[in-house]
Amino acid sequence: MLKRIEITNFKNFNEKFIFDLSDTNNFEFNKECIQNGIINTGLIYGHNGCGKSNLGLAIFDLVSHLTDKNFAHKKYNNYLNANNSDTQATFKFTFKFDEDIVEYQYTKKDYETLVNEQVTINGNIYININKDKSSIFTTSAKGAESLNKDIQDSNISIISYISKNTILEKNIENNVFKDFIEFVNNMLLYKDIDDNFYIGFKQGEARHSNYANYIVNQNYLKDFESFLNKAEIKCKLISRKVDENHQLFFKFENKEIEFFSIASSGTRALAMFYVWQKVMENNNCQFVFIDEFDAYYHHNLSEIIVEKLKAMTDTQVILTTHNTSNISNDILRPDCYFIMDDKKITSLKDRTNKELREAHNIEKMYRAGSFE
Repeated sequence: MLKRIEITNFKNFNEKFIFDLSDTNNFEFNKECIQNGIINTGLIYGHNGCGKSNLGLAIFDLVSHLTDKNFAHKKYNNYLNANNSDTQATFKFTFKFDEDIVEYQYTKKDYETLVNEQVTINGNIYININKDKSSIFTTSAKGAESLNKDIQDSNISIISYISKNTILEKNIENNVFKDFIEFVNNMLLYKDIDDNFYIGFKQGEARHSNYANYIVNQNYLKDFESFLNKAEIKCKLISRKVDENHQLFFKFENKEIEFFSIASSGTRALAMFYVWQKVMENNNCQFVFIDEFDAYYHHNLSEIIVEKLKAMTDTQVILTTHNTSNISNDILRPDCYFIMDDKKITSLKDRTNKELREAHNIEKMYRAGSFE
């Protein structure tokens, strides 16, 4: 699980910005939101332009050099902070797997150009390189002794290089390293409708034809229809094959109309969520970041979506929103709600001296200024 990230000089994060998912409390409700001492389902609230989307991009920056998964390169233009004179961005990730801790720190000039990398496992340096000083890396990984340690002017990640070119011995450090690699390969960020993009997890474009093909090929058409009906979108669906692709249609009494041609923004967002949820459930997704997850949802539907994500207990979930109505102890708990501005991000529990209880209406408290 992702425990903590520190970001400096990346996009709007000029000075060190810390997002700590291990700073929890002992609330006796919604306990499923915490696993192994780390927030498993969290929601970030913030005004437009505060950097919520950039936080997601920062977390998923490592996908560009550690995996071969889908990556939204254009989102990483203007990589460095415009007010910072430093020529490198710095990232430090902390992961926790059972009781083992992996720290991964690196610097980049842009999303393609790594300068240094260091992996520490349980306090011991496992991999290290600083290209400003040398092209030779060091590693304590058992099984990597015969690798050429001089990468010269290659921009390859040492982590990726070792992972792809070595059969590592079975020991604690190597097993934890493999857990780290598996986690990163099973991370997903996506955003609904307008941007319609995703990072990580798999390869290929996010297109409406892909959603329709997936639903039909997996025999989910009736289940998807039921999902929409439960979301109070009363409809009957059929599918037809058009130019080698499946398409979905609303079936009316006297006419059939292609699904995405008349579906509202909210209905299209639901279709996207439905497909991604199924893909995540069937493919061991370990971390998902959904930006503006509720942009097209009624409040009651937003709550249904969060409950569905909470039920995916093997997936760590981070959501962003502009809607304060999602801040409720009925959905999550105060240490799982974060308020973000361009300087810091803090949970509700750290923004008040009051003892917060399950019965509190924390949205009403927020609107009244209790968390300022």
